[in-house]
Amino acid sequence: MKKNDVVTITIEDMSHKGEGIGKSDGFPLFVKDTVIGDVAEVKVIKLKNNYGYGRLMKLVSPSADRINAPCPIHKACGGCQIQAMSYPAQLRFKEGLVKNNLMRIGGFSPEICEKMEPIVGMDNPFRYRNKAQFPVGEKDGRIIMGFYAGRTHDIMECEDCLLGAEENRKLLDAVKEYMYANNVHAYNEETGKGLVRHVLIRKGFTTGEWMLCLVVNGSSIPNPRELCDRVLQAEPHLVSVSISPNTTRNNVIMGSSYEVLWGDAYMKEQLGNITYQVSPLSFFQVNPVQTKKLYDKAVEYAGLTGKENVWDLYCGTGSISLFLAKYAGKVHGVEIIEPAILDARENAERNGITNAEFFVGKAEEVFANQVLGKENPEKIDVVVVDPPRKGCDEKLLNTMLEMQPDRIVYVSCDSATLARDLKILCEKDYQVEKWQCYDQFPHTVHVESCVLLERVSNRKADSYVKLNVKMEDYYRIKDTEKKTDE
Repeated sequence: MKKNDVVTITIEDMSHKGEGIGKSDGFPLFVKDTVIGDVAEVKVIKLKNNYGYGRLMKLVSPSADRINAPCPIHKACGGCQIQAMSYPAQLRFKEGLVKNNLMRIGGFSPEICEKMEPIVGMDNPFRYRNKAQFPVGEKDGRIIMGFYAGRTHDIMECEDCLLGAEENRKLLDAVKEYMYANNVHAYNEETGKGLVRHVLIRKGFTTGEWMLCLVVNGSSIPNPRELCDRVLQAEPHLVSVSISPNTTRNNVIMGSSYEVLWGDAYMKEQLGNITYQVSPLSFFQVNPVQTKKLYDKAVEYAGLTGKENVWDLYCGTGSISLFLAKYAGKVHGVEIIEPAILDARENAERNGITNAEFFVGKAEEVFANQVLGKENPEKIDVVVVDPPRKGCDEKLLNTMLEMQPDRIVYVSCDSATLARDLKILCEKDYQVEKWQCYDQFPHTVHVESCVLLERVSNRKADSYVKLNVKMEDYYRIKDTEKKTDE
């Protein structure tokens, strides 16, 4: 096989990036815009030693799971990688992705993987996002807003993403009218000139409150009162209008601070019976419907009876901590980002929760000071972690093992790093008891997982296959496996 060859293949699997995978004479090819079951005519565009990449030229026979995607720009947009796949097929793909990573990266046996409870999908897998960030640019003298095309910073015009709220369009139109009326230009990444970089919109699904924040290449905007008047006319339920200065020449969207132009510094949202205050810079799960289900499962797996001592590491703004506090004896949240801890403390006070305390710092240092440093260290019953996509830091994993909790509840947004971390924990005194996936991001390749590990005293987990892979070797494995990135 050589570059520019045209071959016909059957798509048998999909990568973690949403590319279809088929074989020509046993040689794997990754092909964008295909789904499992497609028979496709493909042009070879790049070859590696053990795999290659192809461009879809023609569908010879479409998969039974292929549908007409409702979004007209889904192929070019970098957001919905698998929107052309039926929703039941998306759920099967995500279950398989997590199982595959647990076996390939984590070394877990099929018996462990079969402990998975059925994946939890959505009744309506559209209009679920409570947050949208629209880059702003100019084209042919017009202001444009939308999303970046896949793997580029070229803005595709789209003011009504089908994953976001329908009301977003009205707010974007109001911002454009303000910009035209005040001769305000969009930011240009190449020149570093122009003022408005992004428009951030948040919606409180439960409270009905809205927030709008302009990310600007400067410290102020002209006629801020006019902006507020226009956006409030477009959406009367706005409770906060602000700007976030960001003058850096990088890909970070938000600035490090924000200034309120009108209303409050935050909006409120509810998950279950907990009310959270969310600022423009706050991290908050974008799918509140699925988040409630996910957090309920975390509480269930924690096995709380009202007496337990719980530690929530990577606690962020305390979203899971406050859920746990209702059922636990005491909850300790740890997060290295100080503004997040300030939000967590305010959220606890707002909800009248007195059995949760929050610490700023590295988990291993807080644990040493707050537990090991005491004359009679308290027993820790449950540890909960919800790390970013890169997974847990090695020191934090060691700290969790040193804590020796009866149960660990691991909430993950990346099944590859989840598998890596579970492998390390299960090489010691822990064993996977239950796990379940949640489709937090329909039409994308991302999936959330919730895993219960229980401590097995003085013995290894029977169903675990030891691979002796070090933390640093995980990245080498990802680079060499057939489903690797370019």
